[in-house]
Amino acid sequence: MSYDRIKVESLRDKVVTAEEAAKLFENGMVVGSSGFTKAGDSKAVLAALADRAQTENVQVTLITGASLGHGIDGKLAEAGALKKRMPFQVDPVLRKKINAGEVLFIDQHLSETAELIHNKNLPAVDIAVLEIAAIFKDGSLLPTTSVGNSVTFANEAKQVILEINLAVSEDVFGIHDIYQSEDYPRRNVIPIVACENRIGRKTIPFDVSKVSAIVFTNIPDSPADIAAPDEKTTAIASHILAFFEKEVALGHLTESLLPLQAGIGKVANAVLTGFKDSSFKNLTMFSEVLQDSTFDLIDAGIMDFASASSITVSQECYERVFNNLDKYRDKMVLRPQNISNTPGLIRRLGVIAINTAIEFDIYGNVNSTHISGSKIMNGIGGSGDFARNAYLSIFVTQAASKDDKISHVLPMVSHHDHTEHDVDILVTDQGLADLRGLAPRERAQVIIDNCVHPDYKEELQSYFDRACVRGGQTPHLLEEAFAWHIRLSEQGTMKK
Repeated sequence: MSYDRIKVESLRDKVVTAEEAAKLFENGMVVGSSGFTKAGDSKAVLAALADRAQTENVQVTLITGASLGHGIDGKLAEAGALKKRMPFQVDPVLRKKINAGEVLFIDQHLSETAELIHNKNLPAVDIAVLEIAAIFKDGSLLPTTSVGNSVTFANEAKQVILEINLAVSEDVFGIHDIYQSEDYPRRNVIPIVACENRIGRKTIPFDVSKVSAIVFTNIPDSPADIAAPDEKTTAIASHILAFFEKEVALGHLTESLLPLQAGIGKVANAVLTGFKDSSFKNLTMFSEVLQDSTFDLIDAGIMDFASASSITVSQECYERVFNNLDKYRDKMVLRPQNISNTPGLIRRLGVIAINTAIEFDIYGNVNSTHISGSKIMNGIGGSGDFARNAYLSIFVTQAASKDDKISHVLPMVSHHDHTEHDVDILVTDQGLADLRGLAPRERAQVIIDNCVHPDYKEELQSYFDRACVRGGQTPHLLEEAFAWHIRLSEQGTMKK
């Protein structure tokens, strides 16, 4: 074991196994864990808790930054170790348990969780499990590949278990910007006016008297699943890039655009990858996650700087970045998620937000979380933080899927996450609808003309025309509004 990673010598006798640390959890506890989209998460202690829960009655409420890697959420759910989970997840086993009502799930805007804990609006965190690269002499903690909610957990938890991951070099020192806002009612302005501004510490301040156990690991983050751009995602990317080129030609934007935010997944990666063959330059990013495409753009000399809360990349990209940190150190920064997702900063910086929808309706309302209105997919994540406050709020999805049996443009969404008031641009592989400055009836026609799959355009036009005859500022036929969803449930297709 590399005890030199523990620079407070009095803490070295706190080193235990993951199994011994897992004995500290008690039934009913609230547990906080580092980790944001599979980066910088607990690799050993939560897995040991899952093993313990196989034979003991120990069930906890688990709060993280976002999703965990290495299947930990699924292991905990399968073992019955989770009573409640928040604020985001992507695990298929946990998802099934949530939709069966066996695990309670709170789907939160990612900017809010730390604030609710800090302001005592959530139950106190009994134990936090934080992955770090080292404990410094002043007691401060060096995060690894994400910051997430770790700063708040370190401050607010009654006791803390530290996982020192030897797979992450201490060379990560300097890539983090740790800043916490003051208490209400005299909270100061967060002094960030450009993505590259660094305003805080390089480590997390910490009271070492809270340490109840230290566990060594040597396990890399779960690699991201990077799907190559396909015909649909390439089409979506081309529509967005053409729109940006038009905005530049009109003088609304420059070739540097404004800071970009992109949700995780293949569509976001396709859009960002598309910039490599464009005329745009000196790009910046103010987002939640740095993905492969971010570092590809940095390597290509197209992106100057990227700010986020975690690095979630493929194995190849992970090795490229962390074996050459000096190359990237002045081109990126990782922040707490209640800073990376702060609505005021998103508005101040004029972020262009690109996020994924499950479906949207003819008036521009977006469902990004639920299948058929009731079954959670992953969660809202940070899309709401960015959508409401962005300079441009863009949502993307394919026009139809599952052999075109499912249309992703509908008369009415089955679940509302982002209302028409927060959506500027909608894009499918069929085309792009610019909704800015349009009344509901105008929005509907633009969406039908540009975004709908050909198999569904005629029926959707009929729905809208007949609704307009009935009247209303936002015309609907309520008796038909969910007919497409009902057909899918009963017949396996939305087509008549």
